[in-house]
Amino acid sequence: MKRAFIFAAGSFYGIREHPAPDDIIIAADAGEHACFLAGITPNLLVGDFDSMHFPTDCTVPLVRLPVEKDDTDALAAVRMALEQRCDTIYIYGGTGGKRLDHTLANLQMLLFIRRRNARGFLYDDDFVWTAIENESFTIRREVEWGLFSAFCLGDQAEGIDEIGFQYPLKDAVLTPDFPLGVSNHIIEPEVCITVRKGALAIGWELPPLG
Repeated sequence: MKRAFIFAAGSFYGIREHPAPDDIIIAADAGEHACFLAGITPNLLVGDFDSMHFPTDCTVPLVRLPVEKDDTDALAAVRMALEQRCDTIYIYGGTGGKRLDHTLANLQMLLFIRRRNARGFLYDDDFVWTAIENESFTIRREVEWGLFSAFCLGDQAEGIDEIGFQYPLKDAVLTPDFPLGVSNHIIEPEVCITVRKGALAIGWELPPLG
């Protein structure tokens, strides 16, 4: 397993696991500040630097992107991690902040990662998100009565099973216009989510840091 840690410019709630020496660490634009708060030095700084001043005294490798581009800075960082054959990508600072649009973009980005044979984890405030498509995914309960939500990423998702939850589902359908999958609770030590056709963004509660 080759891992990447990406720090974006949204809200930073703390780091769950410190990178190992051989992990790739990328700061996307003002995500450099989150690295500083976590006490981590990035291997690479990438961005168009519209959310921070261009670091003329930068001591790590730097890739300056054009302001007018299709990729967000975070997606550019993800592409670089995938080019390095990372199959697990942890994203911090990818939610909250002043930009709901970037939070939504980063949730979509989880499916971009999954469709490239890797898995991304997007960390929020005591919550983590990933994407699944045409597969099953197992989660170990980390919080008693921990929250869980699932949202359709696409026209509709079919053949959904949620086993081990307060509100189980069996061969259900989730659509993008009705949030049926919000605010379930994990009641078993281990739960399984299956989607037979389609894609879901799934998120579950984590223990508070500190």
